[in-house]
Amino acid sequence: MHRSTLTRTPRRGYTAAALPGVEPNNAMLRRLGKPIRTVLRWQLWATATLALAAGLLAGADGALSAALGGLVSVVAGAVSGVVASKTRADSAGGVVVAALTAEGVKIGLIVILLGLVLTLYKGVVAVAFFGAFIVSVLIFAMAFFVREF
Repeated sequence: MHRSTLTRTPRRGYTAAALPGVEPNNAMLRRLGKPIRTVLRWQLWATATLALAAGLLAGADGALSAALGGLVSVVAGAVSGVVASKTRADSAGGVVVAALTAEGVKIGLIVILLGLVLTLYKGVVAVAFFGAFIVSVLIFAMAFFVREF
């Protein structure tokens, strides 16, 4: 292509225009993409299952602890996905900055939420809380393996 042709076209950044049949989506959760939505759903199912099991083993405090542990990762992952989806990247460097910003928000939110739960909820069952949190974090890492189809 001639250089003048490249300079006359407006900069659109990374778009779905090169992929036939793919259109941008503006709804907040739908904008997150199928992998993130799928993983958030898996996290919620796992959290509910672990809360039920912890409730049977440790009572109401165990159930609430497991639910809170799983929800820390669910909330942080959802907010991170929203931050990533709202960031417009016009270059490869911009994509990296957007990804790092979203990951920083996620880690910061995890630290804040873990601290809040451990500070405010005196009846926390540590095994249920941290167990559900770790399972939920591991499930979120599976987003890489979910196909976009």
